[in-house]
Amino acid sequence: MEKTMSVEEKIRRAEEIYNRRNNAGYVPNEAKTYRKQNPIIKMIKRIIMCFLIYIVFYVYTNSNYIFSEEFLNKTQEIFNKNTNITQIYNNIKQYINNNILNNVDDSQKAEPKESEQEENIGGAEENEVNEQEQNVEVEQKEEESQMEKDAKEIKEKISFIKPIEGKISSTFGWRTPTTSTVPKYHTGLDIANETGTIIKSATDGIVLLASSEGDYGNHYKIQIEDVTIIYAHCSKLYLNQGDKVTQGQDIAEVGSTGNSTGPHLHFEIRKGERLVDPQLILDI
Repeated sequence: MEKTMSVEEKIRRAEEIYNRRNNAGYVPNEAKTYRKQNPIIKMIKRIIMCFLIYIVFYVYTNSNYIFSEEFLNKTQEIFNKNTNITQIYNNIKQYINNNILNNVDDSQKAEPKESEQEENIGGAEENEVNEQEQNVEVEQKEEESQMEKDAKEIKEKISFIKPIEGKISSTFGWRTPTTSTVPKYHTGLDIANETGTIIKSATDGIVLLASSEGDYGNHYKIQIEDVTIIYAHCSKLYLNQGDKVTQGQDIAEVGSTGNSTGPHLHFEIRKGERLVDPQLILDI
């Protein structure tokens, strides 16, 4: 008995016969391989689908306006207009020339040249530096005037003598030290002499501090009224904290302790919290 063929087999046979007659290559359904879809195409399809969903959603949410009589009338009015395409092109061209190109020209005119910009920047920086220098000069003048007043008041009420004889190795104020550890602003007067040279008290007073700590090394802080005198970098200290001293009394010996580059006496005067140039007091 002839074997009964299924519908799928009949279709496959018919396709084979058709393709043979048309000299076309035929691949049976069973031999067809699954081709993986390109991920980029798949992504594009999803974007298009999302866009269509958004359009449908937008139309749905705005259906009251889109299908309103006013909207339909405006649409019909637009389509009924006999618009000249050449006129539209000329209008667009004229708008671009009058607005966009003119704005570009104006902006180019308004922008300074690179050299002019550099000159302006350089001039602004120079003016800023000059202004800062002027401010510093004003502050220094104010400090000097206050310092002169303080020195005058000190000399009127307190008697001073030189604590030691010697060469002035560094004056009060700004300086250019050759050693990085030495501060650029000097708060006192340095008088150089040999190690062991006797230091005398320049005034009467009371020893507020006798210490060997910090950049001053072995040093004193001696107070008389509202004036504090510092004797620093000593090799030896003769007094203790709380001792009373009289002018001309031996109090220490010259040394190079603390932040020092050689044997000398660092002599510093303060009125309250303000520094005073010792040369304005000692006249040396």
